[in-house]
Amino acid sequence: MKLEEMILTTLKNEVVPVTGCTEPVAVTLCCAKAREILGEDVKSAEVFVSPNIYKNGLAVGVPHTGESGLDIASAMGLISGDSSKGLGILDFMEKDVLKKAKVFLSEGRLGLNIEDTKEKIYIRVNLKGEKSTSTVIIKGKHDNIAYVEKDKIILKDSKDDNSSGNNSCSKEIYTYNIKDIVESIEKIPHSELAFMLDGLLMNEKIANYGLKNPLGMEVGFTLQSYVKNGILASDLMNDAKILTAAASDARMSGANLPVMSSNGSGNNGLTAILPIVAYKNKFKTDDERLAKALAMSHIINSYVKHYIGRLSALCGCGVAAGTGAGVAITWLMGGKAKEIEGTIKNIIADISGMICDGAKIGCALKLSTSASVAIQGALLSLAGKVAPDDNGIVSDTAEESIKNLRDVAVIGMEKADSVIIKAMQRKAPKMANF
Repeated sequence: MKLEEMILTTLKNEVVPVTGCTEPVAVTLCCAKAREILGEDVKSAEVFVSPNIYKNGLAVGVPHTGESGLDIASAMGLISGDSSKGLGILDFMEKDVLKKAKVFLSEGRLGLNIEDTKEKIYIRVNLKGEKSTSTVIIKGKHDNIAYVEKDKIILKDSKDDNSSGNNSCSKEIYTYNIKDIVESIEKIPHSELAFMLDGLLMNEKIANYGLKNPLGMEVGFTLQSYVKNGILASDLMNDAKILTAAASDARMSGANLPVMSSNGSGNNGLTAILPIVAYKNKFKTDDERLAKALAMSHIINSYVKHYIGRLSALCGCGVAAGTGAGVAITWLMGGKAKEIEGTIKNIIADISGMICDGAKIGCALKLSTSASVAIQGALLSLAGKVAPDDNGIVSDTAEESIKNLRDVAVIGMEKADSVIIKAMQRKAPKMANF
């Protein structure tokens, strides 16, 4: 497969709409599929999730519910939902589902547990009905239904296929130099990349919604008020921060609006796209260049996450999506391979230590920082100011710097998730059975 084809395949598989934070939505999806397989009303349910799913689902808002957490996300899928809708499942719920879901929870028919697994994305749902039982497992990707069982009869079993945890396209794309990837995107006809603009419109819409409505921590809403009264300037960096934060404010509080995700994460999608929106709002840019910049941002996000993990102890919005956005901004401003490499090094030198402590309304702070660092890293590199190769984990190439980041995320922070989760559990007595 040619590199251009790999890029397009990756973009089509990894840049998809999602309503709600992907971790609780994936739990809803898994529960709905298990209910469909059961074929009758659910008498009792056990839901097991990986530590990373738990971490990202504990405190984030669930659309159409006005509530947060994996319990309500699970119950919604146990009552209703069409699994064929994938990660858009919550958009197609019946009106009275929430009421029925709350009754299900009040009756104590749901058990939630953390699975003892090293898998980052893992959800197992065991259901019992009057006559039947069912088990469904999602593994590797948020919408990858890897195992299906009814009444002890296995209907599908691909749960041992570890390739599902990586990009749906061949891993070969991640063996290429970033320079080659950028040059290949430049050659792809606009007609084949025009679909990238759908995400720009979608994510700009939720950002504007967050600017008009005080939601979550109101990070974007508040910073925008400082622009209006003259305390902050309306420049590229601040506009990128404000748009990205406002979108996260809305999404993390459970706003019923879809976002275009990137590599399995809606917040990654916001970070990968909205700094580019800020750029096009400031500077006249035609659709073809915008589409190619967006493609670069998504692909670089996917590239970094291939190495650090789809879910990680590091904040993917910062170290992966922020890097993608920085590369895109550098390219839009006329940067070539040298400047793009410098941007990547600058961002790794800056926020490589940003941890992920779960999805929550406070993510707006991290997304704001990530958007700011993306712009700063690009502007410094374009001016010839790049973190030297002898500084920390920065190496002589962008690719080696990313691999060093991988070692920090995968080896160096092996115990970080468990420490973070224990801290979160101390604040969540109702989830003490985890």
